Amino acid sequence: MNGEKTLSSDRAAFELPFPLPEYGFKLTRKQSFFIAAGADEVLFGGAAGGGKSYAQLLDAFRAALVYPRSKQLIMRRTYPELEKSLIRMALELYPPELYRYNKVERVIRFFNGSLIDFGYCDTDTDVYRYQSAEYDVIRFDELTHFTEEQYLYLMSRLRGTNVYPKQMKSSTNPGGRGHKWVKARFIDPMPPSRLLKAHSGSRLYIPTTVHENLFLLARDPKYARRLENLPKNERRALLKGDWDIFEGQYFSEFSRENHVVCPFMLPESWRRYRALDYGLDMLACYWIALDERGRAYVYRELYQPNVIASTAAQLIKGMTPRGEDIAATFAPPDLFSRGQDTGKSVAEIFASSGVSLYKTDNRRVAGWMNLREWLAFSPDVNGDMRPGLVIFENCPNLIRTLPALSHDKHDPNDVASQPHELTHAPDALRYFTSGRPCPNRAASIETTLKSTLKGKLL
Repeated sequence: MNGEKTLSSDRAAFELPFPLPEYGFKLTRKQSFFIAAGADEVLFGGAAGGGKSYAQLLDAFRAALVYPRSKQLIMRRTYPELEKSLIRMALELYPPELYRYNKVERVIRFFNGSLIDFGYCDTDTDVYRYQSAEYDVIRFDELTHFTEEQYLYLMSRLRGTNVYPKQMKSSTNPGGRGHKWVKARFIDPMPPSRLLKAHSGSRLYIPTTVHENLFLLARDPKYARRLENLPKNERRALLKGDWDIFEGQYFSEFSRENHVVCPFMLPESWRRYRALDYGLDMLACYWIALDERGRAYVYRELYQPNVIASTAAQLIKGMTPRGEDIAATFAPPDLFSRGQDTGKSVAEIFASSGVSLYKTDNRRVAGWMNLREWLAFSPDVNGDMRPGLVIFENCPNLIRTLPALSHDKHDPNDVASQPHELTHAPDALRYFTSGRPCPNRAASIETTLKSTLKGKLL
């Protein structure tokens, strides 16, 4: 995150919803959140079966009644998808005495002058049909079926002289032609249900799964089981709503559900390390703690381009609180080579600035394989399966880039070096695991003794 962006709690992201139940409509908790969301851009969904289209149509209905003479646009990629899903569902949902539908124009007109247009984009240039249009709310159903250019162009059609709120409200599953840009816009910048504020406006992603849609499960109790029978990647996308999957992905075992956690106060007894990847193009440094059993917690991130070595060292020192004991700072061997111009190595410059580096093994394939072992699950003291490494959600660039790495085309055991921007944070993490970090054994023995004595006293 930079200075232009702030995160707010989910409570600040929502306004009180219009009382739809008086029309006989029932909503899940997440559908209510989506309808009440006041962000400039809202994305709802993730997994299949969360009631996304139903929520979109009820939200459009609410807005049409609350704001007389308002204008909304609901988009699907093709006309058959539009006609067989959204239009058909809307005509079944809405009380017929409140509107009239024009099939030729594909528009619903309400008694108070509000209208809902239904549109589609068979080709990339179809968006220009809306060049002179004005809307208060534009809705995309299955946003990943659209391009980013289509989305941004239609955003410019949010305008008008009234004082009604202007919003882009979308719903979708992972996958499709637009998966990458939707993930970059809504998933990577902020945790789920956390409002992102920036100069360009606010954004919010509200995830949902079939297990939260009790109405669907009551009508079709076998739906979730059918999703569980899908192939692995499709199952992760449609059942779990997992955005961190794609063909050729290297760390396919990574999932935000399992490997990303909310920050918490770390026990003082846990041994702490730093690991970094450095170049003028990017400084990526991570603070990592090991609990008594050797599980790693990545708890702090520094990710900044265009800094010279002495400045990089000062930034690292500045982000390390006074009194925080760092056992070692792992770095790759190339930082220990003397430069031809200065006769000093980067490691020497860091050391003179108060940050001593520890040289690690830089073998790529062995390092990546080792990192996969850390991401794997093993039983804890209670027998529950847990990953060996987790990441605090305040490390967005590591969370973004680690699952985005793909296999090298020439060596499937290695990670592709391009795009290079994706490699900095994972490389730093690889140097950590290659440095053979170890937990505080003394603390582990002390904890064991305390547990044993407590058991005897009980």
